[in-house]
Amino acid sequence: MLGPDNAIWDDGEWVGWDETNSHLGRLELQERFPNADLELIPIFQDLLATAQEYFVRTGRHLQVYGDIGELFGAITYGIQLHRNYAQGSDGRLGNDFVEVKTITPFKRNNIVELNLQRNFSKVLIVKISSEFEISGKLIDRRSLPKAKGDNLRVDWSSLNDVGTA
Repeated sequence: MLGPDNAIWDDGEWVGWDETNSHLGRLELQERFPNADLELIPIFQDLLATAQEYFVRTGRHLQVYGDIGELFGAITYGIQLHRNYAQGSDGRLGNDFVEVKTITPFKRNNIVELNLQRNFSKVLIVKISSEFEISGKLIDRRSLPKAKGDNLRVDWSSLNDVGTA
């Protein structure tokens, strides 16, 4: 039962601290991730925690890092993801098509390979460290190094985040 020990009186009714804290938490998330679908944040957090816990317990990795990278892009940059297995790109940011590439925690190097035949004007490279810390770099396609052929290998450390979020 709500009362003075566990709630505040507001506009003629008792409002519990859980409800107040939940609302404040949501406002904090909206401020931190203004373009995000806030419903995706707990899914992203749970998926990353599950991948980490599975690794800690088994020493093996789940095959979820691509999805984690795409969710990171949706939350952090506001990318609207395409349906699964859509051809050409992984999502859209305004008028730009975005390709998302994820560097997994078990990868020996920080290089990703881009298929330049795909239809994208930005690439988001997401890096998940061996400690399961996550970061990203959004790059305009025209800022990528020139390539010979249809594939381009790029190293995380050689890229600057020149995209707009």
